[in-house]
Amino acid sequence: MDFAGKTALITGGSRGIGKGIAQELARNGANIAVVSRSRESVDKTAAELEKNGVKARGYACDVSSFEEAERVGQEVIEQFGGLDFLVNNAGITNDKLILRMKPNDWNEVLATNLSGVYNFVKAVAPQFIRQRRGRIVNISSIIGQIGNAGQSNYAASKAGIVGFTKSLAREFASRGITVNAVAPGYITTGMTESLNENARQAMLQMIPLKRFGTSQDVANVVTFLLSDRADYITGQVINCDGGMVMC
Repeated sequence: MDFAGKTALITGGSRGIGKGIAQELARNGANIAVVSRSRESVDKTAAELEKNGVKARGYACDVSSFEEAERVGQEVIEQFGGLDFLVNNAGITNDKLILRMKPNDWNEVLATNLSGVYNFVKAVAPQFIRQRRGRIVNISSIIGQIGNAGQSNYAASKAGIVGFTKSLAREFASRGITVNAVAPGYITTGMTESLNENARQAMLQMIPLKRFGTSQDVANVVTFLLSDRADYITGQVINCDGGMVMC
């Protein structure tokens, strides 16, 4: 893939899946705007990305705030001279069974995971429409498809991303803008690495490929969807889960 001269805005881009996506796009020549709540982490990540010979800048932002998203979106467009790709990856969890889940537990997860996607799409859509091109990839989760006990707030937010993605794809298709989602399965994190062997084996039994995914696995799918090779793909949800969910 050759993304030289292209600019990508990635929310939640300073760690985990988001950082993996940022690194892969930078290796392919894209300039990167990294968004995260932590000023220290976005600046550190941007400095690392620039070692690939691209322009990278960090933006501290609470994605659940439309005002902050709008400010960052405009700053990115002005400072990079445009925008080509939006990757909505920022997300949080606050797991509780529904009987113990307080309204704030619900609202915070929905505000970040779902409203955060709306906020950044709303902020940059005018630019994409004016230039009659753009790529949007939203990071959902297989939990939004199959549910999970104790994660009803997270599952609802990720299912909402799917419906939002499909609706946007229909709205934006005539303007040359594609909108797709990627639904990761069990991706290697500090949590999976700290599991005892019995718990790891139980999780692996649910995955036909018998391994956890990596941020690179997800980044590969996102990179494809952002590329010219995916020109005729929009409104789709691509699972990256080792075959765990087949439908």
